[in-house]
Amino acid sequence: MQNKGIILVLFYQLVNNMILIKDVMNALEGWAPPTWQESYDNSGLIIGDPNAPVTGVLTTLDCTEPVIDEALAKGCNLVIAHHPIVFSGMKKITGANYIERTVIKAIKNDIAIYAIHTNLDNLAQGVNGYWAQKLGLQIDKVLIPMSNLYYKLATYVPLTHADAVRQALSHAGAGKMGKYDECSFSTLGKGSFRAGVGAQPFVGTKGTTHFEEEVKLEVLLPKHLSKQVITALLAAHPYETVAYDLLPIANNDPQTGAGLIAHFKEPIPIEEFLSHLKSVLAVPMIKHTQIISPMVQKIALCGGAGSFVLPFAMAQKADVLVTADFKYHQFFDADGKILIADVGHFESEQFTPQLILEYLSKKFTTFATRLAETNTNPVFYF
Repeated sequence: MQNKGIILVLFYQLVNNMILIKDVMNALEGWAPPTWQESYDNSGLIIGDPNAPVTGVLTTLDCTEPVIDEALAKGCNLVIAHHPIVFSGMKKITGANYIERTVIKAIKNDIAIYAIHTNLDNLAQGVNGYWAQKLGLQIDKVLIPMSNLYYKLATYVPLTHADAVRQALSHAGAGKMGKYDECSFSTLGKGSFRAGVGAQPFVGTKGTTHFEEEVKLEVLLPKHLSKQVITALLAAHPYETVAYDLLPIANNDPQTGAGLIAHFKEPIPIEEFLSHLKSVLAVPMIKHTQIISPMVQKIALCGGAGSFVLPFAMAQKADVLVTADFKYHQFFDADGKILIADVGHFESEQFTPQLILEYLSKKFTTFATRLAETNTNPVFYF
């Protein structure tokens, strides 16, 4: 009986400490919200049951059949990849190509696949920020800030409860602007209402128009936190029916977006910089435009296919743009004003699985997060 009791206690401890796939998803999406991904992207849970317990996590740049095999061998039932294995619509899953074969193998073996792609690209301390640290650069700012990431919430609160509602909104994630929090604006005014049949008014008398001194409270909130902020508002507000406005804001967010501008403390010779790039990225060669300046200091970075950031890097007067996937004619667009260094797509994002691993290892200790050993780079050099 005593042994059964111990087993029962251990069972309940296991259940209570069990981490589900959705718990890992929530952690990742609090870090790099899905609302930050580009419209063409397919980040998020691609395959799997969000309510399944996690036995282990494998982080990788790409999810391929060999990666699924590695996950099985290591006891990991969740693969977190930077690039989505399913990027566009699939009409058939017959194993006709590597995408379909990977999907089939994952489903057959109960392996969940989660992608954290352009939303992690657009996190300032994400793909590009981590890469900048590896290169020894100091980050200045996001190269192309995103917009339309915020709502403005306006609500009307009696004077006696204004502070309580303001604090509740702040605790739920509203009122953060850059390096500041608890940001809000208040306007005094007079509200009016008449409680009808069946109402339970906080103040006033049923059937009689009531005037109340109120505060119009305004805060900004990230779109991905709107549900929890509104929930907090309704819980803290004393009125039976809460009046509020939720308005989209088109402002840029200087902390979120594509690419980075960074710099070295002191200018360094361009040849030294290119050699440094080759060493840190472990690449045999770097494609680049004509060298136009013997020294460089301001560097634009964009992991992955980053030719679209060139005009922005030039506008910031960067000495070099380091990215990948430039086409032949696009190299001409440097026009003698900037050096383009194309280091390769895989190479520019190769540190991303380690970034994800480090983040999850700090968040969860009840399962192992492993770095995939499978090299998924489809490009070889001779």
